Amino acid sequence: MLSLGIALLTTIVVAWLIIKRMKPQAVLFAGGIFLLVVAILMGVPLLDAKKSTGFVWFDIFKFMEDTFSTRAAGIGLMIMTVGGFAKYMDYIGASRSLVHLASKPLSMIRSPYLLLAVSYIIGQLLNIVIPSAAGLCVLLMATMYPVLVNLGVSRLSAAAVVATTPCLDLGPASGTAVFAAKTAEMDVADYFVGEQLPIAVVTMAAISISHYFVQRYFDRKEGLEAKVLQTASDHDEQELPPTIYALLPLVPIILVLVFSKLCISSIKMPVVTAMIISIFLAMMMELIRTHQPKAVCKSIQVFFDGMGHLFATVVTLIVAGETFAFGLTKIGAIDLIIQGAQSSGFGIIGITLVMTVIVAVSAVIMGSGNASFYSFGALVPDVAKGLSMLPSTMITPMQMAASIARSASPIAAAVVAVAGVADVSPVDLVKRTAIPMGVALVVSFIMAVIL
Repeated sequence: MLSLGIALLTTIVVAWLIIKRMKPQAVLFAGGIFLLVVAILMGVPLLDAKKSTGFVWFDIFKFMEDTFSTRAAGIGLMIMTVGGFAKYMDYIGASRSLVHLASKPLSMIRSPYLLLAVSYIIGQLLNIVIPSAAGLCVLLMATMYPVLVNLGVSRLSAAAVVATTPCLDLGPASGTAVFAAKTAEMDVADYFVGEQLPIAVVTMAAISISHYFVQRYFDRKEGLEAKVLQTASDHDEQELPPTIYALLPLVPIILVLVFSKLCISSIKMPVVTAMIISIFLAMMMELIRTHQPKAVCKSIQVFFDGMGHLFATVVTLIVAGETFAFGLTKIGAIDLIIQGAQSSGFGIIGITLVMTVIVAVSAVIMGSGNASFYSFGALVPDVAKGLSMLPSTMITPMQMAASIARSASPIAAAVVAVAGVADVSPVDLVKRTAIPMGVALVVSFIMAVIL
């Protein structure tokens, strides 16, 4: 029980420091190192003899080296190429073109609140190919938001819908989805279609319906009337690349899904390969459009810079989270939690609910779904093994909860960005997103249990 008490106290301190806006990577590394020091003092060996440096205190840092090596070459590379691709799509205007094209059908819907419901669905589908939450929200605030307000929707209602469009991190282009698939030892395409989609379809419908009623309720309660704003101008449209560029963000997901067990299984299409092919295709199209080979060759630096940014922010966070999780495992805290869950009668559903709630609460407090999910997601294989369950059974609702809860946090980057453009308070905005996201958490978990 002493080890469980140390683990709980360390976790509380780590969470408190992250809430205080200290760098999550540094805090998680420090917490992990402290737990590993405790494990050594308890006489627990950290690494196998083949992997050990021969001196147990150096093994703490040897574990970090090994984790950096495996993650940077595996899941880290996937996440980095995804980030680099998204950055390049934004650079050449393909993301803007896709959003602009998707927002046009909205003008055909006359009911303001039905319009909101449909807008959420469109935005969520765009999130599959534009995986950056803040990036998608900024794009939608420049395109979809003015259309919504001009058609009779209040500013807060329109902003609330935009802020929740990235609330489900779906598909092979999502870093958390890739991490979840690898943690569950599944192919990314199989995870997307088999684990995520069945839950996401029902959850998206629930969010869409809840937006209809929640935003109407708040508008009537607050007596808000729509301000008529300018829609996308002809000048804005002239700045967009050719319409065919709207297809470019879709290329990776098409490649991954087509060349998989779902369609053509004789050809393998890893996520990284799909991203590199898509970048090559995009550069060829840029060369045809601009006739400037020097500028097009130089533009690939945007892709590399995007990869570097994801290494510095996400891959390091994964390694830090795994170090912390390794520390919890080595002092025996995970074994005690599993034994407690088994003896308490919680079972698979109970412990999955506990893990999901922890991730959701952490995401709201931290303002980051990634920080909470990568920190606790690393624990899933050990916990699942102890309960004799498939890792995907636990990891899927946790992954969904992390991104859903992020949209209900007033300090999340996407929420702050939307509030800033709409000129509203993030707290007022979260009041509008909290109920739909609460509905999403409940529905997604129930669907995960059923399926």
